[in-house]
Amino acid sequence: MKYLNIDYIKAHSRICCDCEDGVLERLGTSAEQVMFELCGRTYEDFVEKYGQVPAPVVHATLELVENFYQHRGPVEPTSLSLVPYNFDLLVKPYMKL
Repeated sequence: MKYLNIDYIKAHSRICCDCEDGVLERLGTSAEQVMFELCGRTYEDFVEKYGQVPAPVVHATLELVENFYQHRGPVEPTSLSLVPYNFDLLVKPYMKL
């Protein structure tokens, strides 16, 4: 992971045990990659433009990790929904057009 870490993820998601650190590492790496793709930026782009990955992008990434963690199985058609408005609100200003 480039800007998240296990302790940050566990604090955000209120996870106390160490037994799933490997899972959280993979989910964090995946969520960061999704965020880079979604924003059309690399880690280096964020650092060059903002000095670090902006707090709203970090927060949105943590929300994505938590969603991945809570929904690890196949998605059921009845549980499909759009991305929550706050996610779009956090990420949209940092997307390259």
